[in-house]
Amino acid sequence: MPQPKDLDPYTDPRAFYGAELRRLREAAGLSQGELGSRAFCSGTYIGLFEAGERRPQLELSRTLDGLLGSGEHLQRLCLLARKSKVAGYFADAVELQARSSSIDSYTAMLVPGLLQTASYARALTRAAHPFATAEVVEGHVTTRMERAQLLDSPAAPVLWVMIHEAALLVPVGGRVVMAEQLNHLAEQTDSRPRIVTQVLPFSAGAHPFLHASMLLMQFTDAPAVVYTESAYSGQLVEEPLLVEQYSTAYDLARAAALSPEASLVRIVSAAREFATP
Repeated sequence: MPQPKDLDPYTDPRAFYGAELRRLREAAGLSQGELGSRAFCSGTYIGLFEAGERRPQLELSRTLDGLLGSGEHLQRLCLLARKSKVAGYFADAVELQARSSSIDSYTAMLVPGLLQTASYARALTRAAHPFATAEVVEGHVTTRMERAQLLDSPAAPVLWVMIHEAALLVPVGGRVVMAEQLNHLAEQTDSRPRIVTQVLPFSAGAHPFLHASMLLMQFTDAPAVVYTESAYSGQLVEEPLLVEQYSTAYDLARAAALSPEASLVRIVSAAREFATP
């Protein structure tokens, strides 16, 4: 479990939240484990918030305020600490991606965000937010491109991408944009040893992820977490039995996918089809 450590509470809102949580917990005479038990979570989880290593959760903050007699203090700090450039439901997942040692990804109809080109991301954003201004759209695109810088880090996670064959055929942004996107996907897969890409073909038939996209993130110092997403919402799954179920289902789907070598051939073939008038 993370040991209590001295934080400069004025570094950022999350550090201030962690410092205040620790102050309130110690004033109540509780250890991290004791507070976690009363809040129906682990002491390790409490320690991550105190250390500023996890974004505060509003529902948990409400529970902690009740246990520690702090009114709505932690809830107000939580709202401040949760401000993000990405959609609120996705912010926790973005942060966890940056800390993960490996990411297993499945997408049914789209190239995953970390491997998108700006043109492809722009077309997706315009489709999802048809009434947004150009400035708002470009803000979303810029943020997505910034997230992709994670792959350039010396500590970049191993990224295992499984993408359904359907995603290679949907003409997002038109033929030119799709050709560029698929060539980029192939180039990233071929040039980065920490990226493995597999295509799940139509011939695989029914599989566990027909109705969802997901990220399975693993860490060197914390339990694995799953993130699932639909059009305008997402959810973190941290319950160990559910995470294990997702992991097993991912392994079964991966076994039905094309090999990495055959997948690369299929991606390049799809790119050529879009590039051909």
